[in-house]
Amino acid sequence: MKGHKPIWYILLFSAVWINSLIGTTDVINWLIENTLTVIALLFLFYTYKKFKFSGLSYFLICIFLCLHVYGSKNTYAENLFGYWLQDVFHSSRNHYDRIVHFSYGFLLFYPLQEYFNKWLHYPKKIAWFVSILIIIATSGLYEIIEWLVAAVFFVEEGISYLGTQGDVWDAQKDMFLASLGVLLAFGIFYISKQTSNLKE
Repeated sequence: MKGHKPIWYILLFSAVWINSLIGTTDVINWLIENTLTVIALLFLFYTYKKFKFSGLSYFLICIFLCLHVYGSKNTYAENLFGYWLQDVFHSSRNHYDRIVHFSYGFLLFYPLQEYFNKWLHYPKKIAWFVSILIIIATSGLYEIIEWLVAAVFFVEEGISYLGTQGDVWDAQKDMFLASLGVLLAFGIFYISKQTSNLKE
């Protein structure tokens, strides 16, 4: 996937994004949820000529962004795929938000370490360590942003945006899942690196 042009990922994401807007049940919530999406896309667009991620990184970023914007379609707490999973596993809540928080750590570790290692030229081990710390730190920062948005800036949309579904430990569980995701991704990445080094 090295050097692969991301045009197909752009088309896939655009289709999912447009569909999420057309079918949304809460436009204001959709706009709030997609603020960070727009920031991420602007970063990828304006840095593309200077630095190109690997095809694998673009794939992982695309999947995460698709998961995120799909969650904004019906709000995370009322996500249709989440309801399907809830029925299949007889769960007491819609866990789609948990999937996305886990995916944040699991899917974005590789692109982030690539950014630090290949673009900023950090030593490999430092790039890995910094990437893990950033994922864990930003997952906590996001929970603070959620609180500010829900309690200060958009009070009427607060419950829909937070999607806690009555769980008082929702923020802590979200941060834990993001941390678990990035540590699992690092473990897989590290083992694959060690295995490839042994074969050489």
